[in-house]
Amino acid sequence: MGVEIERKYLVDLKKWEKVDKPIPMHLVQGYIHKEPSKTVRVRVADTKGYITIKSKTTGISRFEYEYEVPLTDAREMLATFCGHIITKNRYNIVFADKLWQVDEFLGDNKGLYVAEIELKNEAEAFDMPDWIGEEVTSIKKYFNSYLSVQPYTTW
Repeated sequence: MGVEIERKYLVDLKKWEKVDKPIPMHLVQGYIHKEPSKTVRVRVADTKGYITIKSKTTGISRFEYEYEVPLTDAREMLATFCGHIITKNRYNIVFADKLWQVDEFLGDNKGLYVAEIELKNEAEAFDMPDWIGEEVTSIKKYFNSYLSVQPYTTW
């Protein structure tokens, strides 16, 4: 059983601009099914395809199952089953021995930057880079599934 324990934060853009960043991964994703109790997501990450099933979040944890699928299948599923698509660039940044994933949203979500960190348990302590802002872990409007139908530029 896969469990994702994750916290999300807004990014301080003035400080983020000064960070030495790697080349980002380009993500295109959509939702085959989304409701509060479960989501089924299809994603193309550069040249790989994935399908992911996630349960409802309890606290900062949820069940997550992710499987690689052929790239052509992922692209077909996005085109056939997903009405609203999210595009973003993802930067993987290691800070204090922890991986931070910073998403720079594109398209209708342009201007939104969200940083995520996955933890081993809900009480795990970690250091935060100075470019981390407000925590938005439990705020629905920052969920990717929500952003797919209520984009950031419409708020």
